[in-house]
Amino acid sequence: MITRLLLLIPACAAFALAEEMPPPTPSIPPAATENAKPTLPSVSQIDENTFKIGEVTFNQKNREIRFPCKVNMTEGLIECIIVLQQGKAHESLFITEICPTHLNLAFKLLRYTPSPELFSLMEDGHMTGIYPAVSPIIKSRARIDIEVEWNDHGTTRRFPINEWIQNSNSKATMTAGPWLYTGAAVQAGKFIPDLTGDIATIMLVRAAMINYPGSDNGEETVWFPFPEKVPPLGTPTTLIITPHFKPQIPPKP
Repeated sequence: MITRLLLLIPACAAFALAEEMPPPTPSIPPAATENAKPTLPSVSQIDENTFKIGEVTFNQKNREIRFPCKVNMTEGLIECIIVLQQGKAHESLFITEICPTHLNLAFKLLRYTPSPELFSLMEDGHMTGIYPAVSPIIKSRARIDIEVEWNDHGTTRRFPINEWIQNSNSKATMTAGPWLYTGAAVQAGKFIPDLTGDIATIMLVRAAMINYPGSDNGEETVWFPFPEKVPPLGTPTTLIITPHFKPQIPPKP
């Protein structure tokens, strides 16, 4: 299995830059796209099941992905969960310094499948209001859980990221449930999230790799962090991604 995984890396690296969705049109300065060059992944093996691409660690057995970030907001309006510093940092709960291409490669190697189900089909540059037909299998493979882990005065804590977010309309915690791996497109030979900095967003963003499929994902002014739950600004944390639908373990005979 390990040898096979390592052999798949070059192919997945190329495939990670060739998503199914049509390229979005984010506002990217021409100079940025002209000078952009793909980041060549360097993969190292940590143990029997764990590998690392840049700062992204992934486990082939439980399909868990981990990467470092830090708390960027404890109050105020948020539209994003995780962005690069050059992204929408003024409205993101976390910021990270990972390479989004590395994260996307980890998704591919662990057999997650992006789903475009949240985005209307385009025609002549306009949304048609018609959504792509996506099979139940792809929908299940695209659904993920996101948790946050951090050191709280010597104690390691881990919670679903939804518990750190509140809806100002309902005054309730964000509904528990999955996020959606939507993948992203390529522009000028560069993976879009590497350019925009969008990794995971609550507001629907075609350029982001992960989107929120729950209600109010089209509202710009309803999502806020829980100040009493979120640790101080700058707190180092680890974001943990796992498949939402866990494999069923048959009972022992």
